[in-house]
Formats: sequence, structure tokens, C-alpha cells
Amino acid sequence: MNENVNGGLRDNTLYVIPLGGLEEVGGLNMTVLEYNGDIVVIDAGLMFPEEDMLGIDFVIPDFTYLLENREKIRGIVITHGHEDHVGALPFMLKELPVPVFGTPLTIGLIREKLKEHHLEDSEMHAVRPRGRISLGVFDIEFIRVTHSIVDGVALGIETPVGRVIHTGDFKVDPTPVDGELLDFKTFAEYGEKGTALLLSDSTNAEKGGFTFSEKEVRRAFENVFARAKGRIIISTFSSNIHRIQQAIDVAASYGRKVVLCGRSIVSNAQIALDLGYLKIPRETWLKLENLKDVPDDQAVIITTGSQGEPMSVLTRIATGEHKQIQIKEGDTVVLSAKMIPGNERSIGRIINHLFKRGANVIYEKVSEIHVSGHASKEELKLLMNLVKPKYFMPVHGEYRHLCIHAGLAAKQGIPRENIFIMGNGDILEISPEGAVQAGKVGTGRVFIDGKGDVEEMVLRDRMRIAHDGVVIVLLGVEKLTGGIISGPDVVSRGFIFEDASPEFVSDVKDFLSETIAGLDKEIIADSALLQAKIRSTLKKYLRNTLDRRPLIMPIIMEV
Repeated sequence: MNENVNGGLRDNTLYVIPLGGLEEVGGLNMTVLEYNGDIVVIDAGLMFPEEDMLGIDFVIPDFTYLLENREKIRGIVITHGHEDHVGALPFMLKELPVPVFGTPLTIGLIREKLKEHHLEDSEMHAVRPRGRISLGVFDIEFIRVTHSIVDGVALGIETPVGRVIHTGDFKVDPTPVDGELLDFKTFAEYGEKGTALLLSDSTNAEKGGFTFSEKEVRRAFENVFARAKGRIIISTFSSNIHRIQQAIDVAASYGRKVVLCGRSIVSNAQIALDLGYLKIPRETWLKLENLKDVPDDQAVIITTGSQGEPMSVLTRIATGEHKQIQIKEGDTVVLSAKMIPGNERSIGRIINHLFKRGANVIYEKVSEIHVSGHASKEELKLLMNLVKPKYFMPVHGEYRHLCIHAGLAAKQGIPRENIFIMGNGDILEISPEGAVQAGKVGTGRVFIDGKGDVEEMVLRDRMRIAHDGVVIVLLGVEKLTGGIISGPDVVSRGFIFEDASPEFVSDVKDFLSETIAGLDKEIIADSALLQAKIRSTLKKYLRNTLDRRPLIMPIIMEV
């Protein structure tokens, strides 16, 4: 039998602990592997805020468990460079300065991101596919996969209790843009040698058949270029180097000039150029300031903003706020990206603005201008049959995706008792005696506003203000005597319009004056007690009279 060690963990047991990525699509991907005194972290992603996350820039996983076990962490291994796999790194590395490992493009994108947070000195290691690293007891091989970003890998991990494969995000693309196929041979070798556990991408587990090749997008681009009479503006993710390459290739074949517009897309393109992952003919690439000298039927602009981000280049173009690019009658705008759930309204507004300004807009619902980077059912089954895992754990998806993927695994012959549908924070234990889901660590979401985190209580306050407004009570108090010097005055925002409801404002003031007059001088002299009393009594009064629950903020000025 295994023996207990510090923290309640057993010796000679592999612990697989997802801290994020199992209850959402497109974010928070982070998985911990722990054996005895060694921890390896796989990915460190963020997610973009949902509509009810007011004022939040993005969300990262709660990695308190890692902070509590910092001395065990041997490194962070990144599968690819998308934000939902690397976006939390700056916040982690400020607290946990541990080495980071990834493929060359992934490390290049991470270095650029870390510059914004003044973390240029972080320890980074570039590893090419089929390269190996050793971190504590873990021996990790980088296995090439195809995805919607260059240099994506799965991880083949040798542990003392057996081999583990984490697929990262993947699909089986038979005709990848760069010609680099998914490494079937290495996956098959793991299957022949024996794999204990497979953790596999579940994002497209609902979709039957195979996911289309990235090269299908080229055909769609060619159709657009053949019909467009004016400028072509293509918006995509700045990390999708293959998509950018295809747009450039088609532009060059039609004799058009290309302008890259937007800080992130220019930065990522330069990194990809330097590493040899992107090729732009010298005569094709123009600077933005030279765009005015190019006839409209020879101009292509590649930019960001496909998700309707408020400050993106495409949003500023669509709303007429971009200084150098204005929509003209006859422009064709292509949104070559999937609508991320939660962004539909923002994207819809941008599309409407573009149409109003005379553009022809091509997007996912009206054209095959985007293909997914994630495996559909037949590809998921193919990988399972190559790897032949003893245990299976679906990752990267909402609960329904995990369940559907688990069902596929069962149909491929993996016993139901060897399939584990986990939640964030759940612990999977694998030992020589077998595998079992047991226990849970603390996890959750951390809301980031600017460069700092926001407590959930602050977010709730923002939601209350958005729904019911805010009422501010101003009161001047003589601290020594507890006498009222001025007020109470009432100011509200998003609650009532004072000029239209002077009688109600007067009633509130009278109610507060009567309430304060009935309080002991000791309570009035104690600002904290007085604030609490005003807040509780006014809250009840407003609920009874208007059935409203605004955020109430008493401000006591002591003199």
C-alpha cells in the first residue's frame, strides 16, 4: 500500500489535477501533474470575460494550489501559443519564477507578451517537436500536432506509473499549410509501448466526421479575391499565422499589396518571419502609410478585431474612428474567425456598422471563411485507437463536450470505470493498484482588471450598479459631539433621475434625517457604525417603496 506524505498525498502515486479548462471552451487551460515531490504544469491560459463580468479584461485560473506547493514546481510546459493556453503566464511568473518550455514560435510569442509585464528575464526554453526534456521524475516528449496555430504539440510524458499523453488542442489536418503533418508515427509508438492515460481535446466532440483542412480557407479566399472590386480587409486572430500566410499567398497571386495593421498582428508576424514560419514577398508587403498610394483594387489589409473587441483596429474602422482607414463603398470585409460564445452581440454590431458604411461583409454564417482547429468525432476516435490508453480523461470543453467525448471512448472499448469525467480542482490518482478520482483542491477564477485582480465581491457590486444603480448619501458629522453639520444629501446614478423625481428625493432625505435623529450620539460619532446603519435602513426603505436594490454608499465627512 502507498504511504501518506506531506499534505495528505500518497507516495508512488501520480496526481492529475486540472485547475482550469474542464468547464469552459476557450480558456483557463491549466493541468497539474504531481508525483512525490515533483510538479509539472501543463499550459497557463486565460479566458475572455462573459457579458456579466463588468469591467473585467480577462479571467485566469486560481493557482493558489501551486503557490502553496511552489517548492515542488519543476517547470511549466506549454502546448501552443494561443491565449487560452499562455495568457495567465505573466501573472503566474510574477509569483512563481519557474522555467517555461515550449516550441520556438510559442516561446517567441510568450517573450513578447512578457515584455508588457517587465518579465523579460524569465527563464524560457525552446524545444522542437520530438525533442525531450526532463523535469524531476517526468520525461516529456514534444509530439507535433496540427491546429490553428503553428508549432502546436501534444506531450508524451513518461512517469513512474506509466505513460501519459496530453493532446493539447489538435485536429488531424491531411493538408496543413506548412506541410507538417500530425506525428502519427510517434502516437502509434506510444500505443504499442502502452499508454496509461490519455487527456484529449473535447472542444469539437459534438461534431461528426472530420474537421476541414486549413487549406479549405484558401479556396474561400480565392473566391473573395476573384469577386472583390475594391479593397479587401481581412480580420483574423493575430496568432493564426497559417491564416495570415494564406491571405498573403492569395493576395500575391492576384497581384495585390498587403498591409498588416494592428500592434499584435504586426508583432506576431515579425516573430514568425524571424523564425521562418511566415513568408511575405518583399514586393507584396507595404507599410500602412503607403496604403493611400495603392489603387483600391490592389489593396489588402490584414488586421485583428474579429471578435468585436472595443479597441481593436476593425472596430475603429467600422465605427469611423480609425485615423488612416475609412470604409469606402465597395470595400469587402472578411471576418475569418469563429464567433467565440459570448461575443455574438459585439461581432453583430461591428458587422452592422460595416454594412451601414457600404462594405460587403463576409463572415462565418454566410461563407466557409473559417475552419476549426479542433478535432471532430472521427479524428478523436482515430487518436484513441493509435494511443490505446488504459485510462481516459476528456479535457478542454464544457461538461456536455466531456460527456460526449467519454461516450466515444466507451464505444472504442475503454471500460467505463477507466473513463474519468472531471471538474476543475478534481484529483485523479494513478498508482500501481489502479486509477481513482478522489478528493479536490481549491480552484476557481481570478478576475483581472488592468494588471491586477478583482475580488468577486467587487464584480457583484458592479453587477448591482449595472442592474439597479447606486445611491450615495453625503453626511457631515462633528466627531467630538456627534452633531450633524451638513446633510443628509442624496445623489444617485442609474437609479432615479433627481430632476424628474424631486419629491421622492425629498422623501428619502426626510427618512434619513428621522433615522439619524433617532440614533445615539455614540453611533453617530462612530463613522463605521453610522455607515452600516444608514446602509441597512435605506436598503429596507427603498426595497419597500420601489422594490429596488441599488448599491448604497454612505460617505461620512468628519470634522
